[in-house]
Amino acid sequence: MTKRNKIIYWVATLWLALGMTATGIVQFIKLKEETTMMVHLGYPLYFLTLLAIWKFLGVIAILVPKFPLLKEWAYAGFFFAMSGAIFSHIASGDAAKELFGPVLLIVLTAISWYFRPVDRKTVSV
Repeated sequence: MTKRNKIIYWVATLWLALGMTATGIVQFIKLKEETTMMVHLGYPLYFLTLLAIWKFLGVIAILVPKFPLLKEWAYAGFFFAMSGAIFSHIASGDAAKELFGPVLLIVLTAISWYFRPVDRKTVSV
């Protein structure tokens, strides 16, 4: 892995981890703005706790060494959660500015996944 790719990986991964942790905290404590948005999108409020826990576990999975299969699941989970958020906002008729957060996190997910080091990848047989 080149030094450039390693830098890209760690910058994207750390920003992804920060973004997922921050949004997970907001969801876990059920900040008023977050609960209002979830109701607007048509989701039950208990979904906030579930999303937060998944985000916290996903952040741990992508940051700790080893466990490449678990990392794949975490990246997939982040992709599904953020693509679901994007679709939910579009389906609810929200303004484009509401898409910024989920789009940024899905881009960071893709960059982090693409540039991950060999020891963080699953081995194909």
